[in-house]
Amino acid sequence: MRNQMLRFQTLRNHALHRQKKYRARHHKKRWAGTFPLVLVTSVCVSLLQVFGITQDTILDAAVSSMQANFGYQTVQSCIPILTYDASASRQKSIYEYLASSVNALLPIYGYARGDEGQFTLGMLGMPGEEEESCGALVEAGEELLSKDQAGQDAADTREQAAQHTKPKVEPVAAPGEKVRKYSREKLNDFDYLLQNFYRVDSTTTTNSSQLNAAKMLAKDMRINRKQEGPQILIYHTHSQERFADSKDETQSVVGLGDVLTELLEEKYGYQVLHHKGKYDLPDRDTAYSRSAPALEQLLKDYPSIQVIIDLHRDGVAEGTRLVGNVNGKQTATIMFFNGLSHTTAQGDIGYLYNPNLADNLAFSFQMQLAAAEYYPGLSRFIYLRGYRYNMHYLPKSLLVEVGAQTNTYQEVLNAMPPLADLLDKVLSGKAQ
Repeated sequence: MRNQMLRFQTLRNHALHRQKKYRARHHKKRWAGTFPLVLVTSVCVSLLQVFGITQDTILDAAVSSMQANFGYQTVQSCIPILTYDASASRQKSIYEYLASSVNALLPIYGYARGDEGQFTLGMLGMPGEEEESCGALVEAGEELLSKDQAGQDAADTREQAAQHTKPKVEPVAAPGEKVRKYSREKLNDFDYLLQNFYRVDSTTTTNSSQLNAAKMLAKDMRINRKQEGPQILIYHTHSQERFADSKDETQSVVGLGDVLTELLEEKYGYQVLHHKGKYDLPDRDTAYSRSAPALEQLLKDYPSIQVIIDLHRDGVAEGTRLVGNVNGKQTATIMFFNGLSHTTAQGDIGYLYNPNLADNLAFSFQMQLAAAEYYPGLSRFIYLRGYRYNMHYLPKSLLVEVGAQTNTYQEVLNAMPPLADLLDKVLSGKAQ
């Protein structure tokens, strides 16, 4: 019994000794890390002071990082204050910037004021993103949005679309004279340019380097009028698009092509080839893929072609009416459309490379600016989406949507004379 007690006491003493050594060792380890931590912190603080790094510069770096990683357009749309640049905006202070940009920062403010120039979304004609809309076209090989996503886009846009609004009566100038004049200096402000001339689809982004008004206006869009053979090609990726009261194919977008061809040839002296191939039968999904070989063959057969116009009509919610008052006539509004070969999800799409993108953008912008100055109320905006839409074949490629399925055929016919006149102004260099 005594031996057992001694053995127990020995074991207990040994355990206590080990516990004491364990505590002492870990106590030292905890303190061992404190000195290096204090040393590193002191060095970092000293370096920050030496290099002048402050809380403000750290915040500036964070903002720059956000802009670089999320994209200028995303930041500008969601948190516009982060894109403020006093030198670029020529504002003296951020308070002046906020005061001058209150409409953009708080859109409800401009709407609530009842400003005479405030348009409803219906008048702006936000794309319906329905099956018939160019904005929701699905093309095999271009990896467009899935049908489910396209349907969701359609639902989102239909929620925003306004009902029919009486068109605003625009002033009328003498033939050939500008009704309005846009300041070229203001156009060089990216925010101003974007807000007044463009709508960017949620699938893509753009920036001030791509949309530079001075560079786009400097592009020479004139064509060689002495060239023998067809100079302008008009075709229809979606030849089956019709209007509210269309009776047959002669009152479809193909019929509009005939009218535009006649105006350009007889009134302005251009040589025009109107191609009436049907590429959206039996379905629309691969229309661009099916039309591409035909375009390539036409350009091979007629090397004189300098301009390609893909003539469409939009598809919008049934309650939306795209009508303006142009020269005293109820006229379907038009919309120019560009693909950027770039999506937010994929970035630049290499297999959809467009070597003529800069010229495509310049062509549509010069047309849009001419429309705004000579025919206010005719053109809605330039719509930018992520893909290519067969616009890579020529520098002067134009995709135009005339009205929508809710317009009468007479309303879209009324848009053809001003559209032909705008084409002549830009292609002859008289627009600017």
